[in-house]
Amino acid sequence: MSLQKGFFRVCLGIIALLLIVYLTAKISFIFKPLLTIFNILIVPFMLAGFCFYLLRPIVSFMVKHRVPKMAAILLIYLIVAALLSLFVGVVWPTLQLQLENFVKGAPQLIEGFKDQLNRLQDNRLLSSFAGDKTDLSTKLSAYLNDAITAASNYVSSVVSVVTNFVIIIATVPIILYYLLKESDHIPSSILHVIPRRYRKDGQDVLADIDDALSGFIVGRVIITCLLAIMLYIGFLIIGLPYSLLLAIVAFFLNIIPYIGQFLGAIPTIIVAFTVSPTMVFWVVVVTVAAQLIESNVLSPSIYGRRLDIHPLTTIVLLLVAGDIAGFLGVILAIPAYMVVKIIIVRIYRLFLAEKVEDLVD
Repeated sequence: MSLQKGFFRVCLGIIALLLIVYLTAKISFIFKPLLTIFNILIVPFMLAGFCFYLLRPIVSFMVKHRVPKMAAILLIYLIVAALLSLFVGVVWPTLQLQLENFVKGAPQLIEGFKDQLNRLQDNRLLSSFAGDKTDLSTKLSAYLNDAITAASNYVSSVVSVVTNFVIIIATVPIILYYLLKESDHIPSSILHVIPRRYRKDGQDVLADIDDALSGFIVGRVIITCLLAIMLYIGFLIIGLPYSLLLAIVAFFLNIIPYIGQFLGAIPTIIVAFTVSPTMVFWVVVVTVAAQLIESNVLSPSIYGRRLDIHPLTTIVLLLVAGDIAGFLGVILAIPAYMVVKIIIVRIYRLFLAEKVEDLVD
């Protein structure tokens, strides 16, 4: 009898949830202003939160050494400003030159790709597998042309978006300042909303979320920075064109766990192929060597352990989030999953674990 009651309760809960979703869809126009506000705020708060986890350990270290928190934050801002000035003065001219050369040389890049493909197909061994070389060359060149066009359009759209984000970007340091300044009081402010008897569990959940996000963001940024430096040095040694540009692209793509390393290798292999098949071989050697060092030396030392997320789960999350929210969704997918997982596990232990055990018994 108790089993039937529990089953009916679950069914009623599901029906109520579906009814709420249905009614919410019918009055979606009410939530459009809230969605607009969310879209405006998500980028500056995401950037501020990202920087918060990177800079908080430095602020904590300085506070432990008797530096006032406000002075520590302002000193960090000065150091960051100096580093940005150094980047603009030293790195940006080279990067800008490579960007301009890449945009101007895109037609030559496609022609070089065609030439190398035709040379490979002239090889008797490869031509027996390739079939009609004219058709294959045309198709692959068309794909490459579409990819370069899409990349150029994406870069143009990103530049225009960044240009329109002057106000938003300007708000990031302000939000970040208050996050760093009030970091000790934020958990208590959130706990006040939770009923008193659940505050201890809420405190544990906030601590787990904080540890998970801090470990993921700080560890991922350090690892991808070191990986990008290794790739850049390797590309310089083998003489790969656009080495700085490709290393920076690899840095941003490698922030994405598991599949980022494959996405980052694609543009480097394409550029290397326009030079020669031998260059492709050396690019693969450099990339594999850097990835092996990252997997076997850097990750165990920095993370201490791998992400507690199955690779298949990560891929599904990234595909779904990318389809829903684009690149922003890809960036937020893993942190959001970690937060939701911690909350759901705690809720299950608090409210459902005993009921499920009773139903099973």
